[in-house]
Order: sequence, then structure tokens, then C-alpha cells
Amino acid sequence: MSAKPAERRANLRITRRFSAAGVDPFSTVEWEWRTALISDVHGGVVFEQHDVEAPKNWSQLATNVVASKYFHGRIGTPERENSVRQLIGRVVATLRGWAADARLFATTDDLSAFADELTYALLHQMVAFNSPVWFNVGIHDKPQASACFINSVEDSLQSILELAKTEALLFKYGSGTGTNLSPLRGSNEPLSGGGTASGPVSFMRGFDAFAGVVKSGGKTRRAAKMVLLDVDHPDILPFIRCKAEEEKKAWALIDAGYDGSIDGEAYGSVFFQNSNNSVRVTDAFMRAVEQGKTWTTHRRTDGAVAGTHDARDLLFAMASAAHLCGDPGVQFDTTINTWHTCKSTGRINASNPCSEFIFLDDTACNLASLNLMRFRGHDGGIDTDSIRHVVDLTITAQELIVDNAGYPTPAIGARSRDFRPLGLGYANLGALLMANGLAYDSPQGRGLAAAVTALICGEAYAQSARLAEQRGPFAGFAVNATAMREVVGMHRRAVDAITDAPESLVTAARSAWIDAVRLGNLHGYRNAQATVIAPTGTIGFMMDCDTTGVEPDIALVKYKKLVGGGVAKLVNGTVPLALASLGYGALAIGRIVAHIDACATIEGAADLAHEHLPVFDCAFKPEHGTRSIKPAGHLRMMAAVQPFVSGAISKTVNLPADATVDDVVDAYMTAWKLGLKAIAIYRDGAKRVQPLATRAEKPSAVATFETDVPPCNECGTAMVRSGSCFRCLNCGTVNGCS
Repeated sequence: MSAKPAERRANLRITRRFSAAGVDPFSTVEWEWRTALISDVHGGVVFEQHDVEAPKNWSQLATNVVASKYFHGRIGTPERENSVRQLIGRVVATLRGWAADARLFATTDDLSAFADELTYALLHQMVAFNSPVWFNVGIHDKPQASACFINSVEDSLQSILELAKTEALLFKYGSGTGTNLSPLRGSNEPLSGGGTASGPVSFMRGFDAFAGVVKSGGKTRRAAKMVLLDVDHPDILPFIRCKAEEEKKAWALIDAGYDGSIDGEAYGSVFFQNSNNSVRVTDAFMRAVEQGKTWTTHRRTDGAVAGTHDARDLLFAMASAAHLCGDPGVQFDTTINTWHTCKSTGRINASNPCSEFIFLDDTACNLASLNLMRFRGHDGGIDTDSIRHVVDLTITAQELIVDNAGYPTPAIGARSRDFRPLGLGYANLGALLMANGLAYDSPQGRGLAAAVTALICGEAYAQSARLAEQRGPFAGFAVNATAMREVVGMHRRAVDAITDAPESLVTAARSAWIDAVRLGNLHGYRNAQATVIAPTGTIGFMMDCDTTGVEPDIALVKYKKLVGGGVAKLVNGTVPLALASLGYGALAIGRIVAHIDACATIEGAADLAHEHLPVFDCAFKPEHGTRSIKPAGHLRMMAAVQPFVSGAISKTVNLPADATVDDVVDAYMTAWKLGLKAIAIYRDGAKRVQPLATRAEKPSAVATFETDVPPCNECGTAMVRSGSCFRCLNCGTVNGCS
């Protein structure tokens, strides 16, 4: 039995790996002064700040994003931040103060080492916290520091209105939220005072309107929210169809001449544009689909049967709606709750907007992501010791945030502190695989991805157990100890099933999980969850990542608008690394890159061996090429990494424009059989959002694939779809994810 927290002594130690005692970690980079400037498509200035201090090796885009999104204070006033060292220093100094107050470390030298090592990792773009940390930590006494929230709702008007209020507060400070509306009675169920209920879909209209006017983080980016409904709810069909039906209304308005941009009159006049919708399905439902059986829905008031449907018809309805507009997604309830660490406390009903944080109602999760390319050696090897070290630093920092953050409701604050879920993940997997000459859709690509994900998750749980030794396990651990250890054991056993991965990486992952199990058996765990795979929207720009989350690259060629006018064609910088890894010499690499520059595709390059083409496949088919990663390739990659993620994976499975509804059904069935927790699909060209310019005009910051990318609502540049988000490569604005 672990000792009580009051009897514990602080003896956490930090070994210096990157820094030296007495040496300012900010001195480890060369600094320069820049102007952070973002202009719109017409040359007008969207954002401008002179005399911005940034590391010389940070890109101009990273500088622009950090200055415009994260620097605190009004421009032109003394309190305005003007340096990356101020930004990182503000956050790390606050974390150091919290650690000192908690007396977490064994000595003041360990405390200094923690601050210096974390500063180095952040400065060198090895890791980044989620956006609310940069927005709020060091600014407010109790900063809202979590990107992801899950809220509950009860079947009462008071609870529904409280949910609307809570969501508005979350959007204000830059966070996203999700709620399962299944407790609400169906639209044909009686009210106690007479009449019939409005039903979830009706209330969704009100929630959508609030989300549309309360912009995320006080910015102009859209709020991020998720709405879920169980497949046995009486209103499941109206829920499945609601967003597709509104999409058709928007089309009619566009055809009538109304502005079809993402914030134009057409889409601004229809509902449900501010949320992602998902249906919760069980194994019983999916088996009914397989076997051609019926499925019953049940009233919320008394549990009576509300309706009987052909299960295949219901899944086909989901697929038809998603084929048309991308919604709803599907979450696999049985799988989610099988991997649930806190079964004795209650079920998992909902997720955050992008489906990576899946946990108990009324909880929050602060995220952070590693930049995998920063751990790649010149020979393509992975520095596993540095990964483990940065994981330890980051989990410790995230753990400090839990107690010192502010929360929008007492219930969310109490439950978040009682269960302490964290969301460590990564970005740049796609770039890492390509740089190492591995195809995203290949056994070797999946093997490396699985092993590195296993290493991060195993070390995260090991550090959580070390923190439990210091501070005690999370409050809900005792009643959930059996389930927690069962799930950790499931993760550990999955490591033995990894194939086609570098042996050194698998060995490191296995070592991390041995530590996680051993230490957890001794001390319990400080955190009920440790990892997710988030979309890494804005922080991906901050870390100069080429790819986001678990996604492959979107295209080998992108177009970037230049300050002062003009457009530059950018050939993916990972291509030369990949070619070198595959054994090509400098002259051949130069000719292949020149071919890509001229043709916007690697296909047809005379020097390239045909068997190497898959290494350069991207999410979307290039304008003048024929190849892209097939939907099954996306699903297989998700299945490879899911066993090593506490939560789930934020990822969109990309389908070509000519995909059929049956193709969507097949994707859903495959995802379920592969053991995924959630899936969202997007068919190229599904929505009619008008691009700012045609392909022939080469809109700035848009790759040569989708025809329906929306313009950025800050600078007007056409955005790119990356996972569950839209991203602007010009100004760094991210829409659709937290």
C-alpha cells in the first residue's frame, strides 16, 4: 500500500541532458530581430509587429505565428511581449514557481535543472504545450490551460442552459469542448408539464449559434466543439442527417448567388457549421450491421422501444451524410470503454472536438506534442534517450498545470484534479517516415510509428508512476486500480506484437513499459490518462513541423504568398532527406527536386526508381499526378499506433472525390475491426466552400489538391485541410480544432 501523500518527501531528481548549470539555456541559440508581418491576399496588413526577437533558426512563419497568436499585451504598449525568450520564459518561470510551491524536487539544483532543460526543449522546438498554455499561463492567477474539455448534460432546461454558458467560457479562452446529448429525451417524448420535448437536434441549433458568435480565444478563428449522440437514441436519424441537410441549403444559397466562403452569407445562414458531429456505436450495433439484423432505439424517459430500424440502413445513413459533407464521424463505444482506465467511476460517453481526448464527463486535458523530427539523427536513427527525457520533463510540467489551472465550472475542476488526465502526443510523423525513406502506407512505416508511439506512452506512464511516488496516485486510483493496471498491461503486451520496426526503438519501448508496469505496481499512477494524438494545429507551426499529428504530408508542392506580392512554389524540404536515405547521390537528388518543381509531382522523374514512388505518396493526389495514400493506408496507420495511446487519434481519413457511399461504409467497418476508437472521413470536394482563387491562379498557401478549401478568415488566403483542421500556411490560423 502506498504511503499517504502527507507522509511523502519530495525527492524527484532531474538529470541535465541538454543544459549546463549556470549557463542560460537561451544562450544556446543565435538570436535576431525581425518584423512579424502577415498580409492578406490583397497586400493589406493583417498583423505587423516590428523588432520581434526570435531564434535565427526559427522560420519566419513560426515567428509570425508566435508573435500574432501568443505574444501578450496590446501592440504599442509597454506590456506587449516582443521576444520568443519572453514567451517561453513567462511559461517556464510560472511552472518553476508552481514546482517550488509544491516542493516537488529533491533540491534547488533539480528545480533549476527542470526549468533549464524544459526551456531548452521548448526553445529548440522539441516540444510545445497546447495553445491555452501560451495564451494564459503567466498572465492569469488561475489560467485556463487545457485545450480539451468534455462536458455533461442532464435532461433539464437548467442543465442545457448551463452547458451553453460553460461552452461560451471555454471558447473565450481558446479551448474546445464536447458533449454527448443522449441524456436528452427525444423529440417525440412527453414533457412532465404537457406537450412534447424539443429533442437534442433542436437544442443543437442554439448551441451552434452561441459557438458562432463566441470566437475561440478571443480571436476570429471558429470555436471548436463536438456533439455526440448514441446510436440507440430516438432522434438518431435526424441527428445523422441534420448537417447534410443544412449543407444542401447552403448549396442552394450559393447557386442563388450568395457568398459561398466559409464565413459568407450562404454558410452563415445555415445551422451546425460550428461543430463536429459523431455517432456513438457499440459492438452490438456493428454486429447487427454485419448480420443484417434490426436495431431498436429507446426512449430516455422510460426506456421503452421508440423505433426499429435496419442496422445496415442506419450505418448507410451515416455514410451517406459523411459522403456529402464530412459529418457525422463514428466513435466505437465498446472499444473505447474496453480501454477505459476508470471503469469503476463511470462510462466514457464523449470526447473533445477532434476525438483525441476521450474520457469521463466533466474533465479537462492539457495537451503537449513532441516534434519527432527533432529526435532524428543524421543517420536516420531515433534518439530514444532524448525522447524519454523530454517526455519526463513534459509530463512533469503538464502535471503541475493540473492543480494550478483554472476551470470553468467547479465540477470540471474537481474531476480534472481527481483524475488528472494528460494528453502528450507528437507531430511530424509523416515527415520522419519520409525522411527515413519509408512509405507511410508500408509495414516498415507502421512499425516505426507503432514503436515510437509505444516509447512515448510507456515513458509517460512510467513518469506518472514516479510522480505518484512523490505526490500520491490520482484520487480516483484506488477504486479503479484493477482497471488501470489491466489497461496498462494491455498496452504493455501490445509492444510484443510490433513488427517491422528498428530493434533499438522496440527495445527502448519495451524498457519504458517495463518501468511503467513495475513502478505503477509499487506506487500507482498520478494520471488516469497520459497520451493522445492531437491535430497539432497552431503549435505545429510554432515547432516548424512539416506534418501534423499522425498525418502524412498533404502534398510535395505548396504555394506560399510573399510579402509585397507574388507567390513562391515550395518543394517539400523532406524530399532531399528521403532521397539521400534511399541512396541517391547529390546530382540525382537535384534533378528529381527540379522535376518536382517543374511538374508539381515526383511521378515521371527519370532518376527515381519505380519502387521508391510510395515513399513520396501524400494525403491528396497532386494536380498533375495519379498517386495518393489510399483510405486503407490511413486506417492501417491508425491501427498501428492506437494500442499505445491512452485516448484516441485525431485524424481524418481522406477519400478521393469519386469515392462512393459504400466506400465510406467499408471504411467504418474496417476501422471497427481494426480496433480504432474513432473515425472521421472527408471526401475531396464534398463541401462547396468556394476557394479564394482557382487552381490556375495558384492561391497562396494552398497545396495542389482540394478544390473546396475555405479562405482563412483572418488573412483571406485559401487554407489547407490537415486532419480534422483547416490550417492557413500564410498566417497560422487554425479552424475546426482546439
